[in-house]
Amino acid sequence: MILCGHKIERGEKKYIKIHVNEEYALDVILYCGAFPGKTLVVAAGVHGCEYVGIEAIKRLIKELNTERLSGNVIILPLVNAQGFLSGAKQVVPEDNVNLNRAFPGRQDGTLSEQIAYTIEKEIYPYADFLIDLHSGDINESLFPLVFIPSVGDDEVNRLALEGAKMLSVPYRVRSTAKNGLYSWAVQKGVPSLLIERGEGGRWSELEVADCMEDVYRIMSYLSISEQKFKLVQQQEIAKAKYEESTVYGYWYPKITAGNFVSEGDILGVLQPYPKGKPVEIKAEFDGVILYYTTALGVQPGDAIVAYGRT
Repeated sequence: MILCGHKIERGEKKYIKIHVNEEYALDVILYCGAFPGKTLVVAAGVHGCEYVGIEAIKRLIKELNTERLSGNVIILPLVNAQGFLSGAKQVVPEDNVNLNRAFPGRQDGTLSEQIAYTIEKEIYPYADFLIDLHSGDINESLFPLVFIPSVGDDEVNRLALEGAKMLSVPYRVRSTAKNGLYSWAVQKGVPSLLIERGEGGRWSELEVADCMEDVYRIMSYLSISEQKFKLVQQQEIAKAKYEESTVYGYWYPKITAGNFVSEGDILGVLQPYPKGKPVEIKAEFDGVILYYTTALGVQPGDAIVAYGRT
């Protein structure tokens, strides 16, 4: 059969490179199961300092056995390889662009746009389902969650939702994002999820193990793997609030990711620079803290805290 333009046999594992331009190529690992079935795409390293998914994929590459697969798995272990190697926060260092804001991309654009264009043309067409693995960057604290799409066709959104329910994260959050790797895939007809685990540009053995299990759970949902998992309690965030900084200055959070807050609670304080009156950010409703920035310095438009209620 053909995967990503390459001929591959049943039971075979193959390392390939997909060229973005003359100088840059994406590393891709193809797993063609011994038995026919659906194809799952797993991406990590869109943001180079979000390490849990990156380490989980590194281990899965060694662990997956094509002889036990009914279907195929396509892995992109480091979408933003230079960002990972150089420790660049959230952006592709060659053009300083957030790749998760660069889709659909352009063939003649910046490197980020070219990567986005290449993934759409060379990866999406083979996918029955896609998961994009993220975690809290070096300035982010977050609670495990999965973003589910609302920008696809009803059936695509439904299939993504059913997959999300298989995961062991405690919360799922409906997203209206349109220009990321997973959200653009949804608009091209591929059920997709963005999974968040870990925080602060760190990783732990437990978080990596949980992330690996996330992948296996989706493989089970797609019947690529025969593994069985118990469903865990998961709640959908019915209403979310995303607060952004309104000033140049300092940010002093007063919350913890995963903790509950009540309407009127102070979530944090913005102190303008070089002078100005402090601005208290208060909760507009009862809810749970999903994530917040731990950065001391902020500017207008920076995300500072997100919370939601079920």
